[in-house]
Amino acid sequence: MLQFKIQSDSDIPASKQLFDQIRFAIASRQYPPGHRLPSTRQLATMTGLHRNTISKVYQQLEEAGLVESIAGSGIYVKAQNNEDISFPESPLFTEYIEESQLVYKSLDELLKQGLTLSQAKELFLAVIDWRLRCSAEVIVTVPSRDMGAGELILQELEKALAIPVELVSIEDLDQVLAQKESATVVTSRYFIPEAELIASPHATRVFPIDIYDYAKELAMIKELPKDTRLGIVSLSPGIIRVAEILIHSLRGDDLLLITAQASDRRQLLTLARSAQTIMSDPASYSLVKEAILAVREDLIRPPDVICSEYYIGEKSINLLKRELGLG
Repeated sequence: MLQFKIQSDSDIPASKQLFDQIRFAIASRQYPPGHRLPSTRQLATMTGLHRNTISKVYQQLEEAGLVESIAGSGIYVKAQNNEDISFPESPLFTEYIEESQLVYKSLDELLKQGLTLSQAKELFLAVIDWRLRCSAEVIVTVPSRDMGAGELILQELEKALAIPVELVSIEDLDQVLAQKESATVVTSRYFIPEAELIASPHATRVFPIDIYDYAKELAMIKELPKDTRLGIVSLSPGIIRVAEILIHSLRGDDLLLITAQASDRRQLLTLARSAQTIMSDPASYSLVKEAILAVREDLIRPPDVICSEYYIGEKSINLLKRELGLG
């Protein structure tokens, strides 16, 4: 079981700390779809929070579309639409034996439902044609308050997919989709409910991606000496907020935490002068190195810089490539 910790002397409300930690566990697949969340009694024992507070956090998670309550059973992580769904390409039966069997089984099931072969063919071709058209347009969407997260997704998808990808704020998504014949909208699980609400009237599919779990980076943070001045740099203010909560839950006041958005040059230079260890996302790494170079005369010893390799989980990248017919 994951260990959720609440920093009692933090300015962030305890309920917000717990909400963000659970949401991170869901977004990073540490709590996958179908996973049963701890009972309110278990979380109360673990965190010291009142069970009523935990119940309200669970209600907020349910209202956000991240979990669902099953009477008499518990709270479960909700599966998102289009998850782990893909249609096989048109393989040669002798080369792709398992795939051809799946085609046969699917066709048999349609025939059992009363469709004719012609109707089944029309359905298959319509779906394939729709998928091909959707694959031609990939749109990354996030709220305008955290376009930095969208930029991270955009950069990783352009590199992994080798096709053009467009970044659009959720606030502008409806207007953009109204001008598109078809598209695939990609967003973090954090923002799935809002994106689906907008995309559904346009008959546009929304593909959820899982963020990287940062297990390697969190393990490094656990090993840092007490009183280390740790800098966190990201394009995304959302990542910085979650990082603050996670690091406080791991180390409390053992570390001096300094944060900066990569776009805030003044704060970035302050961080470069003060931090002994700096962790950054891939898109911010070059800006961190430039800031260190700019203040090198003020440094006795340059900070250690650790660059996270990813923002998107590898499984999500592979699933999306399969969805888009890119292998």
